[in-house]
Amino acid sequence: MKFPPAWLLIGAITGVLSLFSCVQTPKPVTPPEQAEITTSPKELSEHAFYRRAVEAVNWGIPTVNYDLMYQAMVRDAKGAFNQIVYWSQLPDWKIQTLTPNPDVIYFIPFINTKDAGAMVLEIPPADDGLFIGTIMDCWQAPLADVGPAGLDKGKGGKYLILPPNNRCEVPSGYYVVGSDTFESYAFLRSVLRGGSDADIARAVAYGKRIKLYPFAQANKPAATKFVDAAHVVFDSTIPNDIRFFRSLDRIVQNEHWLEKDKVMIDMLKSLGIEKGKPFHPDLNTQKLLEDAVREARAWLEARYEAALVPFNGAGQWSIAALDEFVENLPTFFENTNAYTLDSRGLQYHFIFGSAKHPGTDQFYLITLKDKQGEFLDGKNSYRLNVPAHVPAKQYWSVVIYDRSTHSLFRNLSRPGRSSYSPGLKKNTDGSVDIYFGPDAPAGKELNWVPTNPDGKFEAIFRFYGTEKPLFTSEWKLPDLEKSN
Repeated sequence: MKFPPAWLLIGAITGVLSLFSCVQTPKPVTPPEQAEITTSPKELSEHAFYRRAVEAVNWGIPTVNYDLMYQAMVRDAKGAFNQIVYWSQLPDWKIQTLTPNPDVIYFIPFINTKDAGAMVLEIPPADDGLFIGTIMDCWQAPLADVGPAGLDKGKGGKYLILPPNNRCEVPSGYYVVGSDTFESYAFLRSVLRGGSDADIARAVAYGKRIKLYPFAQANKPAATKFVDAAHVVFDSTIPNDIRFFRSLDRIVQNEHWLEKDKVMIDMLKSLGIEKGKPFHPDLNTQKLLEDAVREARAWLEARYEAALVPFNGAGQWSIAALDEFVENLPTFFENTNAYTLDSRGLQYHFIFGSAKHPGTDQFYLITLKDKQGEFLDGKNSYRLNVPAHVPAKQYWSVVIYDRSTHSLFRNLSRPGRSSYSPGLKKNTDGSVDIYFGPDAPAGKELNWVPTNPDGKFEAIFRFYGTEKPLFTSEWKLPDLEKSN
């Protein structure tokens, strides 16, 4: 076999190489074990600490949210465990919880079975009033709904809340509620029949028929203690500082570790939170923790804006609960292949409490934007036309909240309007125009919701006693529109 002359081979190779002359030869990759580390060990430790702190916020928000409400009960209303904090009138801006409903009378029993043992919560029958509410553990995992949409179906009954790993014999006549935590609470709304002073007084009186006492005293229970928070600033908004981790530490110290959360033991230990030991971060550690809280907050807010999906596929109104969150409520945020930390953390950074079976008796829509897709701003004026025949047998309401805290704006005369609002004016077609802005439109004062011109806001539209047209798109809620 003959080979071509050398000069021909050289020429061919040169020609081929010339075709690739424009291709840049990649630089060799340095193996990780040979790469130069420019970050100091101290900086690496701080970066790891910071990342763990951000994740601890995301994981811990539900129970910190709960603890802040309990601390507000103790600090502001002078209450204690196994007592009931309530509002003796419709709440105003002084109820600084996350997106509260100012058109119901709240009754919130805070329960601790560690020393008292099993506790009994008696719910009255839905005769001269009714409750919409849920019993939850201190992670806000719903344990049982109460009232007409709950286990008692409106007949009333005794709910027996058991401590973790309880093995006592339970007699008949109780709705047994097992809890994985010693601390728990019930989120009870006494629903009004109308907007008059008499209706409010009736809802308060109905709520005071609740009883809370230790099971050990069931034969002769002591009188239930109620503490009134109507006239104090009840502040349980989530702080962006070291107080967040102090609340988290309180839960770690007072509760046992749940099996599903044991991965957090060492992570929190690295942040200075360890069961049986005091939490005393130095100034540098405090700064890192507070920076982490603020970053976690920004991360949650970005996810919050991105997660809201238009209800029924159109407009700016969205369901005020994430699908994944709702799906896992009955199973304590977990199933065989999931533990919904992200959706749980996101949800509880702007609400408190949730039904075990949401949507059966109440339904909420939320919006952050107007019809044009611009964020709602308190310096602007808006109009919402609520069409006639709202699919809510009991009542409807629309309330605005401060985007920076997800609570009511401080020092505003009222946070919203409802179908029970005295003097609310209807249009000739039965619809209602609600106005939002820093100033009331002339002649529309009773249909007006004041805004803070220095901040953005979000709006929640509530339906109580939901009806089918809401879910079949036969009835649609329009978007807020800018108005002069």
